[in-house]
Amino acid sequence: RNHWTPLDISMAQDVHDYHHKLTLEERHVYANVLSYLTTSDILAMRNIGLAVMEKMSAPELQIYQARQVYEESLHTWTYQHCIETIGLDQGEIYNRYRVVPEISGKIQIANRRLNSVLRADIDLTDRDELHNFLLAYIFFAGIFEGCWFYNGFSPIFALQRRGLMKGTAEQLQYIMRDEVLHASFGIRVAKQIMIEEDIRPDPQAIAEMWEECEAAEAGYAGYILRDPILGYSLEDHMGQYRFIANRRARNLGLDEPYPGAEPTLSWLDEQANLRKEKNFFETRVTEYQAGGLKWD
Repeated sequence: RNHWTPLDISMAQDVHDYHHKLTLEERHVYANVLSYLTTSDILAMRNIGLAVMEKMSAPELQIYQARQVYEESLHTWTYQHCIETIGLDQGEIYNRYRVVPEISGKIQIANRRLNSVLRADIDLTDRDELHNFLLAYIFFAGIFEGCWFYNGFSPIFALQRRGLMKGTAEQLQYIMRDEVLHASFGIRVAKQIMIEEDIRPDPQAIAEMWEECEAAEAGYAGYILRDPILGYSLEDHMGQYRFIANRRARNLGLDEPYPGAEPTLSWLDEQANLRKEKNFFETRVTEYQAGGLKWD
């Protein structure tokens, strides 16, 4: 059963935590993470609905991507729900992507990649156009959703591990499950395009993409973690980013951009992969499968 809404999760304790327990540094992290995620999910929705879905000919892919558009809208609602429930200044939070250079930098990269394949006259029978589309799709699946989103939730999860902002973190666990599936789907589609069209992305273009995106991530992480918080540092964030980037590159059949990178947040995969045992009288499990049929 892959359906949930942010109203399923109580945010009462989060309101108390934010206003009475979080330090100024932790509030800075919380507000800016939600500001970035809100804008990013809108971009993800535009990418699928306007740049990718119409170019897919297989109906089963279009059906899944229609679901994906819905899920991105649900994620945006979830961030909005958290922001409004906590009582943050909505206009100021939603406008940060315009005025905070470290947030704006990532958004501008995504917009540039998106705009390159939004043109109505794009011709995917042209090898150069197809190569450009492939690069854009690799960016959105492998980096935007596979790295930036996957790593983007971790500062909030670090608060959750200390018993803070647990409602918000539970909301993000639902979203993270969706985003992992989105990235996996996109990576498989990109690999299939390479096989069917006998095309490979230019290694230099890929290397430049990784370099640009790492620099943008480092700038963003340096801003939200300008003052360290307990249990989470800039070094932790960037070390995990490089480790996850290597994983996405391997999944795509590409060379690792950061050979030898080790995980610095060994607990992060647990948020996405392990079943959670919870008290059904208190909350809902994020491993949301209601029933199924096993074929022998």
